Amino acid sequence: MPKKAKALVEKEEVVEEVKPKAKSGNDLYRAVGRRKRAIARVWLKLGKGAISVNGKPMEEYFASLKNSKQLEEPFRVVNRLGQMEGEIKVEGGGLVAQAGAVLHGISRALLAYDETMRSGLSKRKLLTRDSRVKERRKYGRAGKARARKQSPKR
Repeated sequence: MPKKAKALVEKEEVVEEVKPKAKSGNDLYRAVGRRKRAIARVWLKLGKGAISVNGKPMEEYFASLKNSKQLEEPFRVVNRLGQMEGEIKVEGGGLVAQAGAVLHGISRALLAYDETMRSGLSKRKLLTRDSRVKERRKYGRAGKARARKQSPKR
């Protein structure tokens, strides 16, 4: 047998099929969400629905926001409201940016839990990263990104 044919025979390996593992109550589903400068690290698991953000209940952490109920939207879309609990660590940005990062992170963690939820979450644009960020300051300008220097009158 020629050397090339012998080498090809040796390289063939049996590839085992990877079966999706059954989801138990102890499985953690991890995801990262981002918005502006805020980053949210989300860990979800099946449970009673208690979600804490930086050690506080989510309702308490985002109490000053007008639309704090909007953070439950990913759970409502996939009919999992009150069925999952988790821990969220969020840092950077302001409160609104942090809420957007948490919303993005929760949606991605739900997707890690069950890939069939993608269509419902995608229709509501919950999996889309909002790419709008603060514009950088340009040199030769007055103070801010688009502000012009005042021109002399005469």
